[in-house]
Amino acid sequence: MVNKEEKQLDIPEGEFLAAREDVVKKVLEQQPADEILYDLAELFKVFGDSTRIKILYSLFETELCVYDIARLLNLSQSSVSHQLRILKTSKLVKFRREGKSVFYSLDDEHVREIISMGMEHVEE
Repeated sequence: MVNKEEKQLDIPEGEFLAAREDVVKKVLEQQPADEILYDLAELFKVFGDSTRIKILYSLFETELCVYDIARLLNLSQSSVSHQLRILKTSKLVKFRREGKSVFYSLDDEHVREIISMGMEHVEE
């Protein structure tokens, strides 16, 4: 794991006309570790699939079972289950059992905020 203090610029001399070293140093000090940025990139990859976005958006207001989601999105139950497994692994949805039924919902308020902000951005 690379500490913030250990990060260095590997820029050959003369590559830039003028680097504002104070600004560069400040940004490097505030930048998260590479592993954290990798995890963030992986999270956004999960959002990069329109089927998963449709599932998340379907769960925006209420919890649903696989059958409900499959009917809403006109998909097979196995396809929905596969996508829900990915969303669960990424901590974007959670589930609860009620008898033999399993109901899915958004994992927490962060997921709701991400979707809301994304919608707000694309509707501008």
